[in-house]
Amino acid sequence: MERKLADKVASCGFYVVVPDFFYGDPYVPDNPERPIAVWRQSHGTKYFCHITCHSCIGKGFEDAIRVVSALRSEGVSAIGAAGFCWGAKVVVELGKSDYIQAVVLLHPSRVTVEDIKEVKAPIAVLGAEYDKLSPPELLKQFEEILSAKPEVDGCVKIFAGVEHGWTVRYKDEDAAEVKSAEEAHKDMLDWFNKHLK
Repeated sequence: MERKLADKVASCGFYVVVPDFFYGDPYVPDNPERPIAVWRQSHGTKYFCHITCHSCIGKGFEDAIRVVSALRSEGVSAIGAAGFCWGAKVVVELGKSDYIQAVVLLHPSRVTVEDIKEVKAPIAVLGAEYDKLSPPELLKQFEEILSAKPEVDGCVKIFAGVEHGWTVRYKDEDAAEVKSAEEAHKDMLDWFNKHLK
């Protein structure tokens, strides 16, 4: 699904990079021999530091900085980043400085009110109505903070009837899920078009 979304973004004229933060060893939910707890142990805290504490964001951020630096060395001047779930924490950290020029968070996790207060790049937050990791109450706080920061273009949108992960884990046969995911994808593309082109 992620590849399909990356291709959709690329088809709109963007150069797309999808870093493999797990180095060829992603979590596979339908592998009963390797449940999430076992998978996390094999990756160690360097990958999950950013998930469990707010003073450090671990290897994901370090890897993202390397990607941004490589793009800059190739002459890319306007960089946007989309963060899904835990990737939102990495992307919001990038948006606190001048590393990137546009931020989109889709069903974020571990992003705090303090993070949003520190963001300098234009930011769109696309959340789910049913999300324990970023409940609508938290997203509304994000919206209030962004409304009070006229120097930062920001928007928060809560999608009705969907759960955490809906933008990349929808069922193709469920028309409502597909429609909601496609709307979020369009919102992401519109944000990048507005701030990067």
